[in-house]
Amino acid sequence: MTILRKTIAALSAAAATTATLLAIPPTASATPVHDTTLGQRPLARENFDHLPLGPVTAGHGWTADTSNGTLTVAPSAYGKGRELRVHTQGNGRAFLVFPDLAPPGNSYWARLRLRVDAFPTAPDWAHWTMAEASGADSPTLVRPLGGQYAPTDKGNFWGVGSDLGPTGDWTSWKTSAPAVAGNWSCVEFHLDAKDNSVTVYFDGVEQSDLTVGTKNHGGAQDSDFVFPTFDKLKLGWQLYQGNPSPASYDVRMDDVVVSSRRAGGC
Repeated sequence: MTILRKTIAALSAAAATTATLLAIPPTASATPVHDTTLGQRPLARENFDHLPLGPVTAGHGWTADTSNGTLTVAPSAYGKGRELRVHTQGNGRAFLVFPDLAPPGNSYWARLRLRVDAFPTAPDWAHWTMAEASGADSPTLVRPLGGQYAPTDKGNFWGVGSDLGPTGDWTSWKTSAPAVAGNWSCVEFHLDAKDNSVTVYFDGVEQSDLTVGTKNHGGAQDSDFVFPTFDKLKLGWQLYQGNPSPASYDVRMDDVVVSSRRAGGC
């Protein structure tokens, strides 16, 4: 009887252990992979590592918009993985385009790493864009990342801008944000529909001088700056004036994340 009782006790303990193990929820490695810094899937993401080397016209969730320009996947300058190289001639353009964004609350963050080999030194006031957000319900183009060559201050300077909306064509560049060629930067921008504000960060540091909003912008002061309903984001390079110097432009880009929350990582 003693042996039987011991056997029954052992079997009961084993059954209890099995039940406990079955009750434990699956570990994180067993769940679908999400971006841990975001807590959810991003609206768009591309690090170019899974694309073939060479010219490219599309990737996962994005297409290309080019004129006198090309997009090429190349080995990373860091020696690991791959990056996108954007090349344009004259006042050409080359963008990767995320065409189907639907950000919650019409607000989102973007993060990318980039390097511009050279900025224009002619003509005077040459204007360039590296990011453009738009929506089908409005002609307003929001340019959260761009800048201008200012001959009065002998340099290129970052600035937020817009075009085709009620505030007109403007770039609110600041001498406090010089655009330096040849350096890698981690760039973030936040489009916040609550006050139609655009905030820019370089290497994790907010560039408060560049912030624009409904009433505080660089366009017609008798008009409000108002976002379209965003559904498209373009990232790349465009210079608007003809016969610039230098005659061609090269940008390197990597680690793109677009999300309703800040991705971080800078």
